[in-house]
Amino acid sequence: MTSPEPADDFRILVIDDQPANLELVEQLLAREGLHNVLCCTDPAQALALFSSFEPDLLILDLHMPGLDGFAVLEQLQRRVPADDYLPILVLTADATREARLRALALGARDFISKPLDAIETLLRVWNLLETRALYRQLRRLQPDQQPLRARPVTLGSGTRRAST
Repeated sequence: MTSPEPADDFRILVIDDQPANLELVEQLLAREGLHNVLCCTDPAQALALFSSFEPDLLILDLHMPGLDGFAVLEQLQRRVPADDYLPILVLTADATREARLRALALGARDFISKPLDAIETLLRVWNLLETRALYRQLRRLQPDQQPLRARPVTLGSGTRRAST
């Protein structure tokens, strides 16, 4: 898949409490030329690094000790401006409908279950990075363009902003 930006320009933050999972994801990304990857086993530390690293993509596990992925998503909702597009790919062993809907309602853009399929994971990563690059390009070309307005949609346990 081609993207408007070189692979090395993308910054990816991966948060998972299992070092083996981080190593696997980092190796998959490196094979695709995605080397600007920051991996973190501590979600609280990752949130502290978030502002300085400014990732183009966040890959996030849901169930971690201490601060779980849902709490990370909630905190990111407060940090990321409403008119920005930060793709978040949830990569988790919890494939329940409830987990998927809750993660998507809290701002995740895509969801993939462990054990991961390498090809599917990379395709989803590239799709999200391409969308991020196109969003940034559009913002550069039309800086005065009003962002899409959003309205809340209640989905059981969470609220999600849907563009209108």
